[in-house]
Amino acid sequence: MSDPHGTPPPPPADQAPGLPEPAAPSLPGNDERVPPPTPRALRGLELRAALLLLFMGLLVVASVLYLMWVRGAFEATQKLYLTTDDSEGVSVGMDLSFSGFPIGRVSRIELADEGTVRVHVDVPVKDAHWLRTSSVFTLEKGLVGAARLRAFTGILDDPPLPPNSERMVLRGDVSAEIPKMVADARDVLQNINRLTAEQSALAQTLTEVRSFSQRLNSGGEGGLLAAVTGNEADARRVAELLDRGNRLLKNLDAVAVRVDGVIRKADSQVLGKDGLVTDAQVAVRELNALLQDARQTVVKVDAVLKEVQAVAGNAREATVNLGDLRADVESSLRKIDALISEINRKWPFAPKDKEVKLP
Repeated sequence: MSDPHGTPPPPPADQAPGLPEPAAPSLPGNDERVPPPTPRALRGLELRAALLLLFMGLLVVASVLYLMWVRGAFEATQKLYLTTDDSEGVSVGMDLSFSGFPIGRVSRIELADEGTVRVHVDVPVKDAHWLRTSSVFTLEKGLVGAARLRAFTGILDDPPLPPNSERMVLRGDVSAEIPKMVADARDVLQNINRLTAEQSALAQTLTEVRSFSQRLNSGGEGGLLAAVTGNEADARRVAELLDRGNRLLKNLDAVAVRVDGVIRKADSQVLGKDGLVTDAQVAVRELNALLQDARQTVVKVDAVLKEVQAVAGNAREATVNLGDLRADVESSLRKIDALISEINRKWPFAPKDKEVKLP
């Protein structure tokens, strides 16, 4: 502001000389102007703006790193290759689930040399123990919703699935089964039409059933039998056969009564008090007594035979002794004969007859 004499005020000490003074904004209803900011205030404002920008950059970088960490970018993973003949519904970033929990993520999809699709799946090492050598992998596509890549492990005791393994994917597409279902439904409808046609077997069967019910409701002679056989003559024959059967049953009943009486008599004669079984038991007892007597007699005969055997043994010993005695006597006689011969030879007046007569 100027003083009352019209002399302008001196410039501030911190403002460079020669620079035009910025115009101070005027407020409505107020003739006073706002003083311009000082260079120190400008530098502080620039510093705060730079700090704010730096903080925003750090916040963005921290958010990106956090999202990468949440998505498993820093986890140790192992590769799993899944092959299929059609990759429809499979996309990069798709989860591989096990029991409803994601244990892997599709990182790449490529076309193999054989014309099949090869899906690269990154499986974290901490979740790889759920996959075994017997695991089965499926790609399921329903009528509503996206496709699902799932893993099934029936036996958790099997060896773990090694890294960089390649497995075939079993596909289950409900939409692909719709044409087959429509064709099957068309075949069923055609079969129903053939069954319900006028010349079909079902229609003829219904006609025969209707005629049978009419014959049954007519109430003519023969009743149900006539309705079943188709004519009254056959119904009469069936009735006669039934009568004969009834008479045969009555005769069989009488025969059964007679056989029952015969069996009772045989029971009384065989198993009664004075029956054959009782007589046989008495005979067995008497035979047992006779056998006991015979056993005692045999024992006595055995004793006699033992005594006879002892006597025979003694006689055999006596016979052996007599033989020895006879041998001794014969030896003595031969010695005597030799002695007599020697005496006769040496004796001068020996007789001519040298025979020695023994008493």
